[in-house]
Amino acid sequence: MNPTTHYTDLGLVNTKEMFQKALEGQYAVPAYNFNNMEQLQGIILGCVESRSPVILQVSGSARKYANPTLLRYMAKGAVQMAKDAGAGIPIALHLDHGDSFELAKSCIDSGFSSVMLDGSHHPFDENAAITRQVVEYAHERDVTVEGELGVLAGVEDEVSHAVSHYTKPEEVEEFVARTGADSLAISIGTSHGACKFKVKPGEKVPALRFDILEEVARKVPGYPIVLHGASTVVPEYVRMINDFGGKMEDAVGIPEEQLRRAAGSAVCKINIDSDGRLAMTAVIRRIFAENPSEFDPRKYLGPAREELIKMVKLKNEKVLGSAGKA
Repeated sequence: MNPTTHYTDLGLVNTKEMFQKALEGQYAVPAYNFNNMEQLQGIILGCVESRSPVILQVSGSARKYANPTLLRYMAKGAVQMAKDAGAGIPIALHLDHGDSFELAKSCIDSGFSSVMLDGSHHPFDENAAITRQVVEYAHERDVTVEGELGVLAGVEDEVSHAVSHYTKPEEVEEFVARTGADSLAISIGTSHGACKFKVKPGEKVPALRFDILEEVARKVPGYPIVLHGASTVVPEYVRMINDFGGKMEDAVGIPEEQLRRAAGSAVCKINIDSDGRLAMTAVIRRIFAENPSEFDPRKYLGPAREELIKMVKLKNEKVLGSAGKA
């Protein structure tokens, strides 16, 4: 059996203080998903340059893809990389959409500082029970836990739902009390993946259900709320992908002004995955189209990483309000 690693040994922090500061400062901490070295570098450097706290997110399948042992050392390296770049920004390593106690425990034992138990597809009582089980194990080790109530539509990694179910505000207070979770992901109209809405030309994207968010905030005042599926699906990247051989005609995301409004409320963590994928894919497609003989990964992953740095800084500064808060 492998010996356990505590996240403090890797230089990581949990999300408790991050969220408290975000609530007080009325901004949201960015939670960026990554799958490889270049994405990790881009996220860290973007947050260092904008002096933003950051939550590094990996799904269960992304952890398996990276290899859990290598991932642990990548996280430790990311912390040192930030220090070497001149900013000891707060960095958390978070399991995104953990679907079992066993997976959450494995992540905690290998150095994660925060885990999500997504039991939203279970009935309320079962969701509360399994979330509570994770909370008890995590809190003994000072690891923070995110739960989820309500179901987001869309497809991303192993998370797939055809229909969304809005969070019921009347259930939130009981869920928080029964589970002891440190934060809660709610469903107010965001969705996973790059095609978040079916919008005809000229139509506006449907507004997020801020009435639900406000009611949840009234039920559990001062409690950290999380938004999943909150990429804006940057039109510039979608256009670039389509211009250079891609096919993403229906890709549309959450408008920036709606995310800015959410970040100024009880929402103190906003998840961004699709936008990072789109930024890098757009640049790689352009390079392949313009230089079909190119086969050095550094020549296409390097520029893709630079684009991700730019995107992260822009999100932190203009959308989430986390720039300068490290």
